[in-house]
Amino acid sequence: MTDTATAPWSQQPVRVGLVGAGPWARAMHARMLAAGPETQLTAVWARRTEAAQETAAPYGARVATSFEDLLDQCEAVAFAVPPSVQAELAPVAAKHGKALLLEKPLALDLAAAERLVDAVDEAGVVTQLVLTKRYHPVTRRFIEEARQLDVIGARSCYLHGAFLGGDFATSWRLEHGVLFDLGPHLLDLLDAAMGPIINVRGTGDARRWTELTCEHVSGAVSQASLSGSVPRERALTRVELFSRQHELVYDTASIDHDECWPVLRREFATAVRTGRSGELDAHRGLRLQRLLHQAAPEN
Repeated sequence: MTDTATAPWSQQPVRVGLVGAGPWARAMHARMLAAGPETQLTAVWARRTEAAQETAAPYGARVATSFEDLLDQCEAVAFAVPPSVQAELAPVAAKHGKALLLEKPLALDLAAAERLVDAVDEAGVVTQLVLTKRYHPVTRRFIEEARQLDVIGARSCYLHGAFLGGDFATSWRLEHGVLFDLGPHLLDLLDAAMGPIINVRGTGDARRWTELTCEHVSGAVSQASLSGSVPRERALTRVELFSRQHELVYDTASIDHDECWPVLRREFATAVRTGRSGELDAHRGLRLQRLLHQAAPEN
């Protein structure tokens, strides 16, 4: 853990502008960025000014009049918008030299994701992905332990009922389905824990239940079940690894996701101040996008 007294952001919090004012922007991004001390929420911009005002007001942040106005008020930009909007605006922010805190997936198609990463590389800006669970100590211990095993197979699932109604039954999720919503999380976990996925096949109904079969470079095979249409009070995320040594299980039922946000915030601020992106950067997002493209049943 970084020592706050000597951390590169200890005397100067990273000034972050937030793009988006929907449920996820309010519930996570704005609250996390404003909590500090590593970051300061300076401004919020959204296409609906009233929503931006509601998101910014609790934290004393300004409401930007345009995306360009937001860029003038920050040194880093956090995106909490549909993937198509992120793919449109993130390259612009990169060209203005802004560090990027990106949501998954990077885009809704591979070409747009590649353009985003090309813009990042050309500008040389810091990037980081909001892969929530990856910032929890339990997840990190699981991945570390998994990498010590000779895993031969795995089964996993990520199930919730958000598509059935409520704040997170958003138009892009309902249109494009669970592969793009939940797929990045499980593909990332399986790829990190078991070694690179070299082939993935998908089947099923993107709006009901999708099944993925992944082949890893080690020869291991993993299965991932995804659904946003299962009525549950709490999402179920579970990974079971089977090895020649013993079984290893990762389950988020008992973890507190609020423990992820300080880690995410601290690591983003450190990356910005040192000018070095971590493992979970835009290139990681592009790798996941390529797996999503491969897994899409129409492909």
